[in-house]
Amino acid sequence: MERDCVLCSENGGELVWHNDLCRVILADEAGYPGFCRVVLSRHVAEMTDLPPADRQRLMAVVFAVETALRTVLSPDKINLASLGNVVPHLHWHVIPRWQDDATFPAPIWASPVRPGAQHGMAADTLARLRQTLQHLEPEAIQSLP
Repeated sequence: MERDCVLCSENGGELVWHNDLCRVILADEAGYPGFCRVVLSRHVAEMTDLPPADRQRLMAVVFAVETALRTVLSPDKINLASLGNVVPHLHWHVIPRWQDDATFPAPIWASPVRPGAQHGMAADTLARLRQTLQHLEPEAIQSLP
């Protein structure tokens, strides 16, 4: 644990799932409903700092979150990003995207090119997403049809 690392000291959003390796956070990012982060439990900066088995386990969680988001929200696209330039603690962003969001097709961190459509999540959809994320089974991920 790094004393000055925000991802070591805070969840970074709503904790919806965790195991011994990582946690899944439902972030509150305006304009990007369903935005999740998969955060490694220990302070490591790069994927290649992990043993190969942990890399595979971590990516299985990322893929399970992607599958859950696609299943519940049916976005136009999912963006996966692991940057760590601001917070050098290994974490993946799993971001549902819609063609009419403010920055599409650029990354969400780009300057807006239009007013984004409000893809708010209805309470029942949010409840279904939480339920789906809380019951992730990363080892059982299959391709969607």
